[in-house]
Amino acid sequence: MIIKSSSYAVSAVREDQYPKDDLPEIALSGRSNVGKSSLINTLLNRKNLARTSSQPGKTQTLNFYLVNDEFYLVDVPGYGYARVSQKKRQEFGEMIQDYLETRPNLKGLVILIDSRHEPTKDDIAMYNYAQYLNLPILVVCTKIDKIKKSQVNKVMSRLKKNIDLNYDHVTVLTFSSVTKLHVAELGNWIEEKISK
Repeated sequence: MIIKSSSYAVSAVREDQYPKDDLPEIALSGRSNVGKSSLINTLLNRKNLARTSSQPGKTQTLNFYLVNDEFYLVDVPGYGYARVSQKKRQEFGEMIQDYLETRPNLKGLVILIDSRHEPTKDDIAMYNYAQYLNLPILVVCTKIDKIKKSQVNKVMSRLKKNIDLNYDHVTVLTFSSVTKLHVAELGNWIEEKISK
């Protein structure tokens, strides 16, 4: 996928605030601090389009980024961040659920999992939920540059132990925003889903 243009479009917390132009959308989800903003910036070849933060739980809205005037990347609030109140977490959950369950433009879900750790209960729940919704899923193991090369196979076997990846509509990639590993493959997956 060649990126010709990208821009922040809108932040939304409910359906009437979503873009109205019916372009296809790809959502990105993952726990707080998993590297969603870095992935967006790396994919779109921009420094600070999606603001990265050392403080987890910063994204509290659905953030829509318009790419090539053809589709949106939708950054979903990170889950599993303890310092956000229970009430706020419930609100996030409902906002994400409404979006994922009712948005006809949604063509796929990218679930980011930190390759340095076991998938969390929240990661597994999000994966199972996406299965239930029958969405095409791309599981991205982020921060793979922080793993010794000899340990990469261990990352994959740990993932397979926790998550059943044996579905036609599931793809898995390792990813690094530092070394740009598998950026092209990520772009190709998105391109394939939005053109269906």
